[in-house]
Amino acid sequence: MTDLLTSIQAALGLSRTPIPFTGEGALPSAFAVTDLACASIAAAGQAVGELLQQQTGNLPSVEVDCRLASFWFATSLRPIGWEVPPLWDPVAGDYATKDGWIRLHTNAPHHRAAAESVLGACADRAAMAAKVAQWASADLERAVVEAKGCAAEMRSWEQWQKHPQGLAVNAEPLVHFSDGKEESHQPWQGSVARPLAGLKVLDLTRVLAGPTASRFLAGLGANVLRIDPPTWNEPGVVPEVTLGKRCARLDLHEPADRAVFESLLKDADILLHGYRADALEQLGFGVERRRQLAPGLIDVCLNAYGWSGPWQNRRGFDSLVQMSSGIAEAGQRWKQADKPTPLPVQALDHATGYLMAASVIRLLAERLRSGRGGSARLSLARTAKLLIEHGPGTDQALLPENPQDQSLSLEQTPWGPAHRLQAPLRIAGTPLQWTLPATELGSHRAQW
Repeated sequence: MTDLLTSIQAALGLSRTPIPFTGEGALPSAFAVTDLACASIAAAGQAVGELLQQQTGNLPSVEVDCRLASFWFATSLRPIGWEVPPLWDPVAGDYATKDGWIRLHTNAPHHRAAAESVLGACADRAAMAAKVAQWASADLERAVVEAKGCAAEMRSWEQWQKHPQGLAVNAEPLVHFSDGKEESHQPWQGSVARPLAGLKVLDLTRVLAGPTASRFLAGLGANVLRIDPPTWNEPGVVPEVTLGKRCARLDLHEPADRAVFESLLKDADILLHGYRADALEQLGFGVERRRQLAPGLIDVCLNAYGWSGPWQNRRGFDSLVQMSSGIAEAGQRWKQADKPTPLPVQALDHATGYLMAASVIRLLAERLRSGRGGSARLSLARTAKLLIEHGPGTDQALLPENPQDQSLSLEQTPWGPAHRLQAPLRIAGTPLQWTLPATELGSHRAQW
């Protein structure tokens, strides 16, 4: 685990400090998923510690519980008397083609419609499977992507290494930092207990990676406002990732909503976004416009397949990147299975989320020091490379969850009461604590 943490520390510009990990066992997987969970969470905690050292002169101790980190990479929410909706659309998943396997991602209605525009309407998995079986993997991947859908052919790591996008990702850093030119000299308004108090975070991210980052920032006192389009929903993950946030809706194609967004951005300290690489540019909110509206902005973004190469603007999700990059194929061999075998959790999303949060805090420390904002770019595919190159995982299992793993406090959500798991990260004097329960998307007004 040490070499993985060292790689992440180097990428983030953190000191090469050992961080203690407690708890036994790991998530059984072809790859060291628990190591990735612990190292990414530890790096986010270390970034907080170094920020506090810069502001107060004291460096707090940081510690990560490996069991809890593993559990949080699945879900932290434990509903009482209700259930979170299913994570997947009924026809999403892996299908055998004429010459291999493909994954179709159909959770969003428009992504399912794109797949069905190629394959024909499918009432269930059996109907979808019969149609997919008539296609070659590469042809179907290309057709669905051209229809603005989401699909990924299963490739091996060796095949990915020869693919133009795999080669492009290999040349990218884990975190690409850029310095800002404009200055914003704002004093630190936080405290040891709430280091990010007084900071406004505008969150344009969806599903898991970006929302994991903003949830972490909210747990440290940041004022997080999440913005979604009018019809977007993701019921299977909203109760998990909206903890600590206010959630509003805006249509950035409408002049009135664009004006609201501009006013929000002008007051924002931090912008998180996970659109495809060209999406904000096409909406008229490219890099230069964002800097013009918000001098000194900390601008952190991610995408699926990296920021260079032919797929830099391709739609993608954790499960698709696992298929493209060789993770699912390696899992199949590891488990001696007859089908693709993904990681036991969506580890690329969660780890990239904590790396995004650490990047935000590193850029904040720099802004407090120099007055200059800055940006960072990350991708799920580059996090996948980090995990794969770290080496094999383990067969050993985690000790099962027990009642002591849950927080005593009750979270009153719109769906019903719930407990959260205890936080996996301990920073001395700085508890991760959220003042707002999880909430429905669009349940607040678009204002600070």
